[in-house]
Amino acid sequence: MNEPHLEDIEIDLLLEAIHLRYGYDFRGYARVSVGRRIRRFCSRSGCETPADMIPRLLHDPLFFARILPCFSVNVSEMFRDPPVFRAIRELVVPVLRTYPSLKIWVAGCAGGEEAYSLAILLREEGLYERTTLFATDFNAEVLERAEKGSYSLGSAEAFATNYQQAGGKGSLSDYYHMEHRALVMDRSLRENITFANHNLVTDGAFGEMQMILCRNVLIYFGRQLQSRALELFSESLARRGFLCLGLSESLAFSIAQEDFSTLDARLQIFQRNR
Repeated sequence: MNEPHLEDIEIDLLLEAIHLRYGYDFRGYARVSVGRRIRRFCSRSGCETPADMIPRLLHDPLFFARILPCFSVNVSEMFRDPPVFRAIRELVVPVLRTYPSLKIWVAGCAGGEEAYSLAILLREEGLYERTTLFATDFNAEVLERAEKGSYSLGSAEAFATNYQQAGGKGSLSDYYHMEHRALVMDRSLRENITFANHNLVTDGAFGEMQMILCRNVLIYFGRQLQSRALELFSESLARRGFLCLGLSESLAFSIAQEDFSTLDARLQIFQRNR
C-alpha cells in the first residue's frame, strides 16, 4: 500500500481548514489543478509549505481573502468558441422566442465576458428586453470587475473576430466605448444583467431558467462535484430549457444525464427533456 505524499496530506488539511473556518468547500476540486494553485500562492506568500499557511488563514481573514481568488477561474473572452454562440443563434433562439419572458443563468461568469456576449446576441435577436440575465461567481472581486464591464483595449481585435465568427449582425464596436484606455461595455447592456454571488459547490438551485451557460468551470471540479453541479443545473432549468457546457466538459457519468437530450454533441449543448 502506497503511503500518501506529505504534501498531499498538507493540502487536504488546508482545504479542510478553509471549509471549517470560512465555509468554502474546495475539497472536491480536481487535485492536480488545486494543488498547482496552492503551491503557486504558497511561494508568493512567503510560506515554505501548504501546512505553514494553515495557522495564518485560520487566524487572519485577510490572508484568506488573498488566497480565495486562487480557486477562481477568471480566464474568458467575448464570444469564446464562436461556433457555440452561432449554434445558440440558430438552434436555441428559435425556441426562446416562444417564451413571453426569459431567465438565463451564466454560472461561473468570471469577468462577465460571456454574459455581455449573450446580452449582445439577445439584443440582435430582439429578445434582450424580455430577458433577465443572472451572472454568478463565488469571487466577489471578480464580480465587481464584471459588473463594470471594462476590458483591456488589447482584447478588442480578438473579441471582434469572435463576434463576427459567431454570426454577429453588426460591429462589436457598436456595443462599447473607449474609456481610460479600456474597452467598456455599453451601459444599456448591463440593465438586464444581475451579477450575484453564488457558489456551485455549496449553494442551491438558482431559480427556473430557460437557459444555463456554465462553460469551462466543471473541468476544475472532481467527478463528485461535477455531478453535484450538473444536478443543480437540472433542478434550475425549466422543462425544455437549454444547458451549454464547455467543449471539454460532458454530462457523462452524471445522474443528470438522464434529464437531457443532446442538441449538439460537439458543442456540448443539451436540452432538458422533462
